[in-house]
Amino acid sequence: MRKSALIASALALGLILTGCNANPELNNDGDKSTNTLGETHKGGTLNIFAEDSDIDFDPGKSQGLAITSLAYVHRRLTTWDIRPGQEGTVVPDLATDTGQIGDDGKTWTFTLKDGLKYEDGSAITSADIKYGIERSFSTELSGGLSYHKTLLKGGADYQGPFKGEELKSVETPDDKTIVFHLKSAFGDFPWIASMPAFSPVPEDKDDPGKYGLDPISSGPYQVESNKSGSEAVLTRNKYWDEKTDPVRTAGPDEVVFKLGQDASVTAQALISDSGDAKNGFSASFVPAAQLAQVQSDPSAKSRLVTSGPGALSYLAMNNERKGLDDVKVRQAINYAVNKDTYRIAGGGEISGDFASTLITPGIPGRQDYDLYQADPSGDIDKAKSLLKESSADLGTLKLLVKNDATSVAQAEAIQEALARIDVKVRIKSVDANTFSADATDTKGDYDLALSSWQPDFPSANGNIQPLFDSSQIGNGNYNISRYSNDEVDALIKKATETVKPEEAQKIWAEADKRIMDDAPIVPLTYNKNSFLYGSAVENFVVGDFPAYPVYFKASLKG
Repeated sequence: MRKSALIASALALGLILTGCNANPELNNDGDKSTNTLGETHKGGTLNIFAEDSDIDFDPGKSQGLAITSLAYVHRRLTTWDIRPGQEGTVVPDLATDTGQIGDDGKTWTFTLKDGLKYEDGSAITSADIKYGIERSFSTELSGGLSYHKTLLKGGADYQGPFKGEELKSVETPDDKTIVFHLKSAFGDFPWIASMPAFSPVPEDKDDPGKYGLDPISSGPYQVESNKSGSEAVLTRNKYWDEKTDPVRTAGPDEVVFKLGQDASVTAQALISDSGDAKNGFSASFVPAAQLAQVQSDPSAKSRLVTSGPGALSYLAMNNERKGLDDVKVRQAINYAVNKDTYRIAGGGEISGDFASTLITPGIPGRQDYDLYQADPSGDIDKAKSLLKESSADLGTLKLLVKNDATSVAQAEAIQEALARIDVKVRIKSVDANTFSADATDTKGDYDLALSSWQPDFPSANGNIQPLFDSSQIGNGNYNISRYSNDEVDALIKKATETVKPEEAQKIWAEADKRIMDDAPIVPLTYNKNSFLYGSAVENFVVGDFPAYPVYFKASLKG
């Protein structure tokens, strides 16, 4: 999956239903932030300001959400229809429907629409989609979402097509039909077919080392230029046919990604509504300092959109470490953590709602509960009582955290909270890449880790399986609490193989509570993301899921 929210800026650039906290948010003066869809005007240049210095449009390497940057250039078999105040749905994109199921959920068949073309006018075929999926298995294209790799028959041993091998579990009986054979039933496969690897790539146009710089487009825009540290410019693909595309509106004539932009500097430009910022928006969350500034600036406040509660921020406890392998210790830490000071360090109430479950708001079938009920500041007496029962010798716990100012401040809030129960914490702050490597390696040299998780698609599968299945410990996977429970693994398997959504949701909810019985993590907040846009931008929306802008809906006022 991943694409975890371990690296939030990368998710926002490359980028996972209904609820009472859905957008639009209410500002302090009672006015609603703009978060509605209206008429799409055609024309102009839309600027997107991104912290990342590079943007790679190779779908085989991407963890991008179906509503962000790659969706301008690449279509997939299915995609997402995200609208404010409505449940997000999976809809056909290149395919005529969201898949025909067979063999009790082990076979899925898709048929392509008529008249689909690339930017050069050549036809998009089922063989191109098969090749795009196959190339994503290659070691030369690491980093992409990997759900399909474990689902498809033969996927565990397949090494990609560059040495002439094909993946036999993906069949193309003709130019418009593609059939997938899975190892076991999987009811969420229509969502999997919306992931980047399900974009068509013509084999004769592929250059694995350079494809991300200049791919052949199947979407409404093609890559005109892509300069590291500077900008990536997208222009219209004249062969894109909006009649075949249910969601992309393609308003701007040109889309320019401004790369390597400091989030605070971008926020200031958007607050002042100056220069290129007037015709653009930020791919990064508004930093806490600028969020406070926006509240006293009526113009900027009217151009701020804050999501509903989304990604789960949590404190992972390494269940393999001495002391933390005791459930009473982990439960004690659940009671001891001060969620209030943690949230204040992240920007206050606007930054998120207090969390208690693993399945996040907006995910179908979520059940709201709290096994460790306490004031947000914690229950110190209960925590001390549990520690006394355990008699564990914890020593000094190493807390792994990213080295940005907000994360370090939040780590200090955890450190201070645990000091109240005489648990010592040493903070180790590292850059985002090191954090990801250290948290997901096989060794697991840490006791605690502060992280967050945005599901890759709106199913509880995306909340539970990547973080708590024992198969996801180490080797670059994201079970960073290193939690292992055979009963939970069985529930995950059962839910994954249940084809009827309503039945699967009940099993996921059962797994959620069973995991929290063992308290492998402390749920902290369901994050709310705030984004600014310029006064010339229209149709800038953030849906109930995911908590990111829908890039391909944004246009410029006429």
